[in-house]
Amino acid sequence: MKQKSKAWRPRRPRVTVNVQKLDEIVDKANKESLSIEECELLKTSIHAMAERLVPSPRSSEKAAKLLKGQDEGQAEEQNATATPPSKAPKKPRPGHGRNGADAYVGATVIPVLHPDLAPQCLCPGCCKGKLYERDSRPLLRIVGMPPIQGTRYNLQELRCNLCGELYPAPAPEGIGEAKYDESVTSMVAVLKYGQGVPFNRLANLQHLMGVPLPAGTQCDLMAAAAEKLEPVLDELTRQAAQGTVLYHDDTGVRILDDVPCPPDHDEDRTGLHTTGTVSLVENHKIALFTSGPQHAGENMRDLLEQRKPEQPPPVLMSDGLSHNVPKVPATLELVLSNCLAHGRRKFADIFEAFPEECRHVIEQLGLVYWHDEQARAQSMDDQARLAFHQIKSGPVMDDLRSWMAAQIENKKTEPNSSLGKAIGYFTKRWDRLTLFLRHPGAPLDNNVAERALKKAVLHRKNSMFFKTLNGAHIADLFMTLIYTCELNRINPFRYLTDLQRHAAEAQADPSQWLPWNFQTQLQPSPTEPGDPSGRGP
Repeated sequence: MKQKSKAWRPRRPRVTVNVQKLDEIVDKANKESLSIEECELLKTSIHAMAERLVPSPRSSEKAAKLLKGQDEGQAEEQNATATPPSKAPKKPRPGHGRNGADAYVGATVIPVLHPDLAPQCLCPGCCKGKLYERDSRPLLRIVGMPPIQGTRYNLQELRCNLCGELYPAPAPEGIGEAKYDESVTSMVAVLKYGQGVPFNRLANLQHLMGVPLPAGTQCDLMAAAAEKLEPVLDELTRQAAQGTVLYHDDTGVRILDDVPCPPDHDEDRTGLHTTGTVSLVENHKIALFTSGPQHAGENMRDLLEQRKPEQPPPVLMSDGLSHNVPKVPATLELVLSNCLAHGRRKFADIFEAFPEECRHVIEQLGLVYWHDEQARAQSMDDQARLAFHQIKSGPVMDDLRSWMAAQIENKKTEPNSSLGKAIGYFTKRWDRLTLFLRHPGAPLDNNVAERALKKAVLHRKNSMFFKTLNGAHIADLFMTLIYTCELNRINPFRYLTDLQRHAAEAQADPSQWLPWNFQTQLQPSPTEPGDPSGRGP
């Protein structure tokens, strides 16, 4: 039986509530027909409804865009006292914006000598002076080529017309025994797990270029390489557990096959997550990715089990969610810190409904970030940075705490309103949000982990899901190696290639084959193209 179609109704557009504008409308209506009592009742109702409305998040959290629509005179007056000088419009840097020759560190360098002249020769112009050699003048030529290239060797084969014996030509020296070179695996890994290019998209591209590389073959290459590189991942995990500051956060992941729930978890748990962790270890940064049913706090607990007892308590930076806090033994002391940017975002999301109050909070926090930028520009160590923040940012945060308390105590804001909830988020986590005022080296926010999770989000956006948990683990391994290389300014393609070519040595002593020290194990060839150190731009 055919169902009747529902009557079409136009969809009401979403509007942003501005209490001041609604007040003006009520005042205008009062002049025509509404009584004073009716206007006051209507205003009270509008204010009560507006405080309970949760506006949609803004597309930008930058202070310049949040404050753009306000009155210019009022903005100039407040900016004169609150906006840090570093936020003033910056002059564009001189230059044409193109890359110089020094930026092409991966290019093949070919020295070209003068065909007729040499150093110490007599100058052909004046016939008196001698020539000396200056710095070479670079001349760049850029060419394009497919990501994966192939060479086909047609080996001549001779056959006796009498006895039928075959005499094939030997293969050229140095081409190896394997059909796919280690560089193929490295390029596929960088494209897939570093830049989010799906297997089938790369397979289609290679088919057009005349060098087919099916998606199934790419998957097999990744699985075989991951098995060889597993000891390096274990060593990176062990060293990451010794970090002084550990950032961590979660994002969702899809795995089609059934993922068994760990025995110490609730059986009805169905969520799957990818945890991104960035650990500061001495002068290096280590990124780790872990996908599965566990939350960030549970993955952090497993990581801290490898921490040495003699290490000082680490600083754990995350947002304010309770499942980000690891449940560790009482003997393992932790210093917990929460993300100041998450607290600021609570006010940025409700800026349209409470412009004056949110403006005050955003500008005060802007001063704190400005002070941290000054400390970074002056290359302060942890103790100097702590003292600087205590002098500069301490009074700012004290004033902000007093202001927030006054909003609730003086009943200027209803606690259950969106503004009251934003203030409650801050005051409830005040000690963790202001750890940078008491602990040396404590960061302001968790942006480091959020940037790391962009790798997982990019892969999820393009490939959508993993078929098995093992496939997710392979992705975690390559994302860990690739993003750790990026954080330490190492060329990930060359690192993965050298790691595979020396897989036996890396498995025997993985600590000597980490991104920041693997080049010391190599003997660079003078004919090798590009930068033999493996460092990227």
